[in-house]
Amino acid sequence: MIKHIQQFILKRFFPFKDWVTDLKNPKILQADIIAGLTVALVLVPQSMAYAQLAGLPPYYGLYASFLPVAIASIFGSSRQLATGPVAVVSLLTAAALEPIASNDPAGYVAYAIMLAFLVGFFQLSLGLLRMGVLVDFLSHPVVTGFTNAAAIIIATSQLSKLFGVSVISEEYHYQTIINVISESLINTHTPTLLMGLLAIFIIILVRKISYKYPAVLISVVITTLISWYIKFELNYGGKVIGVVPDGLPSIQMPHIDISQLVHLGTVAIAISLIGFMEAISIAKAMATQTKQRLDADQELIGQGLSNIASSLFQGYPVSGSFSRSAVNISAGAVTGFSSVVTGIVIGITLLFLTPLLYHLPQATLAAVIITAVINLIKFKPIKYAWRVQKQDAIISIITFFVTLILAPELELGIIVGIILSLGSYCYRSMRPRVICLSKNEKGIFRNSDANNIPKCCCISVMRFDGPLIFTNAGHFENEVIERVATKPELRYFIIDAIAINEIDATGQDMLNSLASRLYEQNINLFFARVHRPIQKIFYDTGFSRGKWENHFHRTIDGAIAYAWAKLGCSNVLPPFCTSEMCPMNRDTAGLSSIYEASIKK
Repeated sequence: MIKHIQQFILKRFFPFKDWVTDLKNPKILQADIIAGLTVALVLVPQSMAYAQLAGLPPYYGLYASFLPVAIASIFGSSRQLATGPVAVVSLLTAAALEPIASNDPAGYVAYAIMLAFLVGFFQLSLGLLRMGVLVDFLSHPVVTGFTNAAAIIIATSQLSKLFGVSVISEEYHYQTIINVISESLINTHTPTLLMGLLAIFIIILVRKISYKYPAVLISVVITTLISWYIKFELNYGGKVIGVVPDGLPSIQMPHIDISQLVHLGTVAIAISLIGFMEAISIAKAMATQTKQRLDADQELIGQGLSNIASSLFQGYPVSGSFSRSAVNISAGAVTGFSSVVTGIVIGITLLFLTPLLYHLPQATLAAVIITAVINLIKFKPIKYAWRVQKQDAIISIITFFVTLILAPELELGIIVGIILSLGSYCYRSMRPRVICLSKNEKGIFRNSDANNIPKCCCISVMRFDGPLIFTNAGHFENEVIERVATKPELRYFIIDAIAINEIDATGQDMLNSLASRLYEQNINLFFARVHRPIQKIFYDTGFSRGKWENHFHRTIDGAIAYAWAKLGCSNVLPPFCTSEMCPMNRDTAGLSSIYEASIKK
């Protein structure tokens, strides 16, 4: 027992022991150092841009990139996942905090730190309780609709910084954007717009030349040098980052405001699930490529501890980044040490390099965000979902529009999407496909209605494609009764149970009642191809014993042959059947041999 506990503790809180020994190999160590430096060059400008998106001073992005990126790699299961500030989580943070602290900068920062702690606590709790399956409630259509809407909201939220205008925030995001566009048509700050467009042009140009070059960093360096040279702030009135406090962030416990705990707690759950789903999706994609083992619960622990660390060092909520993870793995990262190197570089930046960031134009950060999220807008998955299951595509579209219209209350879009997904699933589970089977010309059982195959008057075969549980037991019963009502001469009703992989007490009780009622009408309810676990349930409850013992058969043909023999029609057409084309009668001799074989057995 003690040994198992020790193994559990080592696995959960010291997962890095699986890769730390690999660093003894100089080639792996060198590859991780190079990858860590490469990611850091991308992370420095991105983190400041995303902090600005979250409504925080840009240097708080560096705070959120210092320890969290290393903590997530040390305690997570993915070796290449790059954690830190990301666009969607930053947007959710801003949406949660603006209504309660938009006019209180100090309070805004305090709430952001508190939110990071709540997100970390929730993720860590889910990981320790092994409840990573909760993220499955976020279906792919919901995430697709939400991500597309969030990307549009993120991009449009930067328009005011790109055009250099200021407007009062309205109740809904689309109202604010309308005001921004109206103001931009009259009072656009031309130097700011040109600086932003230049940054976008450089990023696009460098990416077209080669994705190996750090396009964002090159754009930031060039525009910062131009800003410094022309004195963009003094001579042209452009907005720059300004003074960035040097030194590492101090450790402090996050202030927990009980009055806002309910509001922030709801948002924290949404950020936890959305952020983790983004992180685990990226980690799975990389694990497929690297053939490494991935543990969703361990990843929750890693992400949870990274968010708690972010809150302790004055950061805001973080998650796994797709773009930086791609840079990390393409740069040759082998172990989680590459992320440790990234954290060290961010620490060096905070200690010694912050004065170089003073002249960085805010329009450049807006350009970084716009070019980063534009790739998140993808409508092909919605089209694909329409081909697979139209309900999923409709849910995705509804989630998209609800998120857009109700922004900044972004969590409402997620909630609506989840409710619709669960409702769609419940409806499908309540109404599984039910088909009648008959033999075609080749003697193969097929859907008689879809293939226009004649049906037998005295024997019916029905297949139920789904579990037989409380949500659909009534539907099953109604389908049987409707088919019985259309055949006055019916004597045997055979259920092909090959697709019934689960049954509960409600389903079992319904079958008992239905079989008894049909028996009183001189109709026998037979079952064919019943799965072994369900056979055991039937036996334990007595349903497959006694007078019902011969009502269960291994094959459909065996059930038909038994019914045929009981009708006294093993060599001739059943007296109840008026159709000479009856598909059940196409192989009379064959059915007789099946029956005789089953008797001998």
